[in-house]
Amino acid sequence: MTDCYLCGGTAHRRLGSARDNPKLDVLECGTCSLVFLSSIKHIQLSHYEQSGMHGAHPLPVGTWLREAAADDERRFRFLQQTMAGKRLLDFGCGAGGFLLKAQTMAAATEGVEPELRLQSHFAQVQLKVHKGLEDIAAAGADSFDLVTAFHVVEHLPDPRATLIKLAAFLKKDGELILEVPNSEDALLTLFESQPFSDFTYWSQHLFLFNRRTLQDLVKQTGLQLRWLKQVQRYPLSNHLHWLARGKPGGHQKWAFIDSPALHDAYEAQLAAMGRCDTLLAGIGPLS
Repeated sequence: MTDCYLCGGTAHRRLGSARDNPKLDVLECGTCSLVFLSSIKHIQLSHYEQSGMHGAHPLPVGTWLREAAADDERRFRFLQQTMAGKRLLDFGCGAGGFLLKAQTMAAATEGVEPELRLQSHFAQVQLKVHKGLEDIAAAGADSFDLVTAFHVVEHLPDPRATLIKLAAFLKKDGELILEVPNSEDALLTLFESQPFSDFTYWSQHLFLFNRRTLQDLVKQTGLQLRWLKQVQRYPLSNHLHWLARGKPGGHQKWAFIDSPALHDAYEAQLAAMGRCDTLLAGIGPLS
């Protein structure tokens, strides 16, 4: 039996199989509740360089930017005052939509993105993006006031080591902003949507954290967890569509259901139960 990455426990509950690889079991640790795959051997060093997360038909860059636009705007609005006049590094920056917004407020912006097919795009839009953290160190870059990692560490084989490496780039008063999916998402644990479970449990999600396991992860690194909050990325229309049709895209197809006031109220109610789809944390450097 696979040992739990976080606590070393061996008693696990099987939640299902990865939707794109039935040989991989999705497990929940009976001791600490971390959700993880039975094996991560399919993730090699070059996996994300070759668009491994996007399957046989990677999204065109323009489509990628459009699909990420709402998240990019949400993150920008949340951090725009924090990043004003500061140096920012976005780890796992994807197509760079957040960086393009951030450079209007920050003093300097840099990114890290291993996908080789994006390098010409970064040059075209004049974004400074490294292929790996090693490139930043080799270039002798100064420390950063803010490091962001949006939905990245759950895809990496060693989240603990990744957080420590990222924190090393922070100034003494800097902050690492971490965003990850919540393993206690309402669609998984409250509404128990099987189609959504099948969608979420896939071979690229090596780990899924909840509030407790994310706190434990940060504690094991020796970093400072300054704050932790629940965020609901997708509105009520998306949830209703999953429950009625068993498919994603409800926030687009049934957008007439939503309003800012309704979303705020729905997010607050889910957050009170710990059932939002996303966890957002502020982490300080080593003491």
